[in-house]
Amino acid sequence: MPAISLSKVTETAPALVEPYRTAGVSLLEHGLDGLRAAVYLVLDHSGSMRPYYADGSVQALADRVLGLSAHLDDDGRVPVVFFSTDVDALADIALADHEGRIGRIVAGLGHMGRTNYDAAMDAVVDHYLGSGATDPAFVVFQTDGGPTSRAAAERYLCKAAKLPLFWQFVGFGDPDSRQFDYLRRLDELAVPGKRVVDNAGFFHAGTDPRRMSDAELYDRLLDEFPQWLAAAREEGIVRPS
Repeated sequence: MPAISLSKVTETAPALVEPYRTAGVSLLEHGLDGLRAAVYLVLDHSGSMRPYYADGSVQALADRVLGLSAHLDDDGRVPVVFFSTDVDALADIALADHEGRIGRIVAGLGHMGRTNYDAAMDAVVDHYLGSGATDPAFVVFQTDGGPTSRAAAERYLCKAAKLPLFWQFVGFGDPDSRQFDYLRRLDELAVPGKRVVDNAGFFHAGTDPRRMSDAELYDRLLDEFPQWLAAAREEGIVRPS
């Protein structure tokens, strides 16, 4: 059973009914039906991301992540971390007021800086540990390029592998750009040489992420999550279901 019912989604967020339904199909196909997990969204707020905020791509991703979250978490909210050089904002999106929420938050932010992953990752870990959650966490981490401090991001990801958090990186932009070479390497860090389990995935959403269908997006988001859950349970990182 989903954490939040279809009738509740229809009542509070009718625009998300179709993404919610599609997310349910994808969860079932990946063997994750009935799973409970905290969901986080991390958004790149660096200067090069400006067009994706302007054209609605970031809002569209946030909406679809919220539709997925409604199956996994019953609070109807997704914590959101905006980052550039540092953490620019900690906020949330909710079923009841999701429409235009990203634009309202960004309108109150200042300079769009450079790209540093580790500060955003630290903010997610702090929030998760501070929440007292016992369910695992699924973190959708969106970016349009590699970080300025690559060693720091790799070090943080490897340390975080001991925690019940899975990091799903989503690239916006040209799939052939060398900006994404780092993320490919991050996705393939050695286990157990570098980290105790493979705690990250990566895929491109393309130059116009809005064109990716709900079905494809959810399939890509959830592709590596079941394997991580199994490995994390075996290592005692995630409690048995």
